Amino acid sequence: MRRINTIFDAQLAENKSMYLYNDQNWPIFEWNSEKLLPLLSYVRNSQGKLIGKMGALGFELRNEANLEILTQEIIKSTEIEGEFLDREQVRSSIARRLGLDISGLVYSERNVDGIVDLMIDATKNFDKELNRDRLFSWHASLFPTGQSGMYKITTGRWRDDLTGPMQVVSGPLGKEKVHYQAPPAAQIENEMRIFLDWFNLEQNTDLVMKAAVAHLWFVTIHPFEDGNGRISRALSDMLLARSDEQSYRFYSMSTQIRKERHSYYGIIEKTQKSGLDITNWLEWFLNCLLHAIENSEKLLEKIIFKHYFWLSHSGVNINDRQRKILNMLIDDFEGVLNTTKWAKIGKCSQDTALRDIQDLIEKRILIKSEQGGRSTNYEMQSNG
Repeated sequence: MRRINTIFDAQLAENKSMYLYNDQNWPIFEWNSEKLLPLLSYVRNSQGKLIGKMGALGFELRNEANLEILTQEIIKSTEIEGEFLDREQVRSSIARRLGLDISGLVYSERNVDGIVDLMIDATKNFDKELNRDRLFSWHASLFPTGQSGMYKITTGRWRDDLTGPMQVVSGPLGKEKVHYQAPPAAQIENEMRIFLDWFNLEQNTDLVMKAAVAHLWFVTIHPFEDGNGRISRALSDMLLARSDEQSYRFYSMSTQIRKERHSYYGIIEKTQKSGLDITNWLEWFLNCLLHAIENSEKLLEKIIFKHYFWLSHSGVNINDRQRKILNMLIDDFEGVLNTTKWAKIGKCSQDTALRDIQDLIEKRILIKSEQGGRSTNYEMQSNG
């Protein structure tokens, strides 16, 4: 997302009525409750089952699950915007802020700590008032150096229109396609006052539905020069935490949005031009949330397996390289494991990689894979 001055300004001036905020009834949203109620009920039921399942686990496992889900949420939310964070830095930053005693913590950079601070504040302090100062603090945390990539941006305050209207564009220079033009900066103060009053005071809307409305409403206002998508997803997480009545996160909405990002952008753009009936957006959001909860079940199975795997091998001498790669095998390892890949991941020689692997075979943790190929491949023992 960037700001430009182009011939599209004239085009948008002619068609400005296409956007939600130009509707004379803005921001009074409408939706078909009868159509959405069965899906909402199913989502709520799935939420309850997942929370109940996690509530039956011990304190340590819940912390592990929360750490993993928050790590995924932050990484995937930034990936949606084209930014890729180091997983171990994110995990370490979260663990420090939550006071979790885990091994292998690494140094985390300021931009990583910033988005971690934002997300933890949104989910841990979900019941606190949302105000402009809190939003300004979040925004400043996202851009601790005052830079967004190569560009200097204004942080900790609403955007201005000094270089032209705020537009969401794509395509090469000179052939840009304008997907959206945000409300004029002069309107932001009033727009955000109305939004914040609704966010803090409105109590008649189901909190899951409110999370969806808040997401759309915030990105429509687009109050900041950059970071609006990440903050809108944090606001959804904040309201979903309220709906769960707990700060522990056991499903990641951003992970699912990342998987469905093309339809995500498509439904956002279409909704901006479809009037104040946002039934289709709400239906998309509820389905995305349902998929997030369903996929979280699979992720939590891995977390539980990992917990008991390391518990059962607590007395086994395993070096840091072995531990790192075993954790990758338990999670989502791409392709097959051989000495070449081990050496690359572990940053060691192939001889050292082979010794690591043979040691784990002797300890009945790894076995030679039956899969064919030019090199010998390895996998975890099923009873490991």
